[in-house]
Amino acid sequence: MSESPARHPWDGEVTVDDHTDPGGASTADPGVDDIGEASGADDSSVRGSVEQLLGGSRRYTIVELAEKAGVSVDFARTFWKAMGFPNVKDDAVAFGDIDVNALRVMGQLISDERIDTTTAISLLRAQSHTTDRLVLWQTEALVDGIARQLGLDDVSARLVVLDRLPEMVDVLQSQLTYSWRRQLAALMVRTEAEVTGTGRPDTDPFHMPLTRAVGFVDMVAYTRRSTELGSQALADLVQTFEYTSRDVITTHGARVVKTIGDAILFVADELTTAADVASDLLAALQRKENMLPVRASVVWGGVISRHGDIFGPTVNLASRLVDVAPAGSILMDAASAQTLARTSAAGRFTMVPRAVAELQGLGQVSPIELRRLPR
Repeated sequence: MSESPARHPWDGEVTVDDHTDPGGASTADPGVDDIGEASGADDSSVRGSVEQLLGGSRRYTIVELAEKAGVSVDFARTFWKAMGFPNVKDDAVAFGDIDVNALRVMGQLISDERIDTTTAISLLRAQSHTTDRLVLWQTEALVDGIARQLGLDDVSARLVVLDRLPEMVDVLQSQLTYSWRRQLAALMVRTEAEVTGTGRPDTDPFHMPLTRAVGFVDMVAYTRRSTELGSQALADLVQTFEYTSRDVITTHGARVVKTIGDAILFVADELTTAADVASDLLAALQRKENMLPVRASVVWGGVISRHGDIFGPTVNLASRLVDVAPAGSILMDAASAQTLARTSAAGRFTMVPRAVAELQGLGQVSPIELRRLPR
């Protein structure tokens, strides 16, 4: 980001990478407009539902949008692109009062110096990326449910969902607000516990701000198997892996960071929690019918958290260890194993040294296989 924190939304900055010509035209596909409909398409029930969802029809160009919101056109364009939408031409009527209100609020936050422009763009990207994934997930879940309940093919199920979505807007929105408040409350509690001091010494040589147990779990031979499965079988495989993983991780009080196709990344505040998660998760997945072999890694160390993700050498090490883990095993590095051995839960596990492994970008590492003893 190149903008100065002191700049205001009427100063004319453009901060989101784009591909616009000097006249403001978009190089995005000209046949697709801002709500994803084909340009020039006939009025339909979907268009009516979209207008109802957005509180009215599109009335303003981006120039008019900026004027009504009291910000510069450049900032209005930055706002729109930070939301994840393609650039629009200056004379395209693409916005309504809902857009004016949202842009005005964000501009006012900046002008009041409650946040700076960099923070505003980051917040926009966060909420837009999250809600983009959310509405896709919700829609796919509804399609899958309708297909099963009514015995419909995918296309027919999507048509039914399009008809029913407007009547579900209120409940979906209220549940989102509830979930957001619950998640924010939980984060506030965790943050307070961390910043008020937990007595943990700073032993991280990279001086990352957070100390976490980082775990990876992935499916073995997923790429080859995915080419052999039909679409429904592949969807069932991925869904079973993800749902089972999320259930086990959250049950133990750990947190899912992200899923990466055939793998899932999670964090825990305690190393013993992560060790239990990895052990229970491998056992749970191995009991699932038609599940591929799975493997895991657990590493204790410092991380940095940005954009809803985590980064740092600890994450890299966990990622590389899971790549070399045999099917059905959990690998740790020696330092993490020593840390676990000093905990009160050490008696629940046995740790077996393995042959030195060459890890991409990290060199030689002596992995330790973690095994939980029978209960």
